[in-house]
Amino acid sequence: MKEELDPNRIPRHIAIIMDGNGRWAKKKGAMRIFGHHHAIKAVRDAIEGANNLGVKYLTLFSFSTENWSRPKEEVEGLMALLVKTIANEVPMMMKNNIVMDSIGDIDSLPETAYKQLKEAKEKTASNTGLKLILALSYSGQWELTQAARRIAQKVSDGKLKVDDISQEVFANHLETKDIPDPELMIRTSGEFRISNFLLWQLAYTELHFTPVLWPDFREKHLVAAILDYQKRERRFGKTGEQVKP
Repeated sequence: MKEELDPNRIPRHIAIIMDGNGRWAKKKGAMRIFGHHHAIKAVRDAIEGANNLGVKYLTLFSFSTENWSRPKEEVEGLMALLVKTIANEVPMMMKNNIVMDSIGDIDSLPETAYKQLKEAKEKTASNTGLKLILALSYSGQWELTQAARRIAQKVSDGKLKVDDISQEVFANHLETKDIPDPELMIRTSGEFRISNFLLWQLAYTELHFTPVLWPDFREKHLVAAILDYQKRERRFGKTGEQVKP
């Protein structure tokens, strides 16, 4: 399928909701954490595939603020897996010139996970290729609330006038202020919702839903999603005639 791709229309930024680990494990008669462990291959395939295809930004919804309410054993297992995975994948990122970044309430992470993430970001900071963004302890509503608070504080301090608050100003107070909005968002497992993910940034993003459970996701599924994206006409509120070259 790669041969069918138009190299001039590869999305600059792809965001992925990695869903279905628990259901995948249940089908195997195993605990949910078993699915999370087997999802690592899918993460690696998505990262390497995006990098090989020329994608510039890849955001993975890794752990939401709502996920903290899951059973304690699962959360602890996820945090331990996060630490191990980040440590194991740094050599691959260095080899492939990949930068690691993150968005979300990182301060809420356990100390070991926070430290591992910080070290990985520092080690890869000088790389110049794909920017991998992990959304950790993140939700779109949390992000919008934080942005509103920052803006309100500036108004209160006299650093910003109410009349000066624009879409651009608001966007510059988001976690993603230095990251372009995604052109394509992929969600696995057959669910048709965005689950509090990048609520501001997905305003004009093309959405692709696949029934594939995340642990089974491979580069071929990424290519299929991009092919689907390339068949669409992105109008941004204009008519088809206006956007045609």
